[in-house]
Amino acid sequence: MQRTDFHFDLPRELIAQRPTEERSASRLLVLDGATGALQDLQFRDLPSLLTAKDLLVFNDTRVVPARVHGVKESGGKIEILLERALDSNTALVHARASKGLKPGASVALPGGATARMMDREGDLFRLQFSCEVLPYFEAHGAMPLPPYVDRAPDLADRERYQTVYARELGAVAAPTAGLHFDAETFAALEARGVRHAFVTLHVGAGTFQPVRVEQLERHVMHEENLEVPQATADAVNATRAAGGRVVAVGTTVVRSLETAAAAVDAGAGRASGAGVAATTGAAPALLRPYRGATRMFITPGHKFKVVDAMVTNFHLPESTLLMLCAAFVGRDTLLAAYAHAVAARYRFFSYGDAMLLT
Repeated sequence: MQRTDFHFDLPRELIAQRPTEERSASRLLVLDGATGALQDLQFRDLPSLLTAKDLLVFNDTRVVPARVHGVKESGGKIEILLERALDSNTALVHARASKGLKPGASVALPGGATARMMDREGDLFRLQFSCEVLPYFEAHGAMPLPPYVDRAPDLADRERYQTVYARELGAVAAPTAGLHFDAETFAALEARGVRHAFVTLHVGAGTFQPVRVEQLERHVMHEENLEVPQATADAVNATRAAGGRVVAVGTTVVRSLETAAAAVDAGAGRASGAGVAATTGAAPALLRPYRGATRMFITPGHKFKVVDAMVTNFHLPESTLLMLCAAFVGRDTLLAAYAHAVAARYRFFSYGDAMLLT
């Protein structure tokens, strides 16, 4: 397929610049992938669409305040956006300056810290910091709002560009489908007996990287680290064995679960990308624990092995996230739903409204 097969027109005023006043006050468009039927609901209606046989799977990654501004030895200004920490003092970053960094160059950072350029890895720079990377960014960084949010981050974004269940620090972009869940929603889910489990996928800035090639098979997917723990694998296997549905909250959860399932199928433990499935000695199962990295690029034709339904936000035209959703319900079905969403004035992207895809 071609990149332009996933284009749609979006009025700029539909791109949400701020979240709703309350997390669960957003709208919910429900799409039945089998029939194409649509329902216009509120996100607070989600618990009523689930049963005690269903399992919600969340991504518990926590967003790092990943953006800082520094000064090069030449006096030039530089913006650094963390991609991921490699160890306590070393990280891969995106760097934006009038002139690039050369190996050995030093950058002065807020708070008296410094970073030295070691080498490059593609478009990324490997920097060695004079302090521990993640605590430094937690103390001095700004929240890395997506490029389509046309404003500087404020104090409210420290809370609202973070899910209420975030706990594993390491992402530089939020798993935005989870931003709609609040204490009220979890209470309603618990009252219906809906269970939940967690994976961890540290979302990288590559999630916003456009597809620059026309033929999809030529696109090189960015790499992200993930973990599917034993408890989650057990919960997924039990749910499917009992005839329940596995409902992924976000595309990052879909990629995590499908990567882990591919590792089981591979036998040797190699999924699309890198990483090794954990060995448990248990009987063959749909899912086993997995820790590693993934470059899995899900496009129409993908055979979904784990996920039965998906909560997700609306995604950018021609993006890999839109392509994943199209693989789940069908391209024409999804684009028809997006056309309905535009006409119905849904709010798009990270701080926008949600969909439930089945």
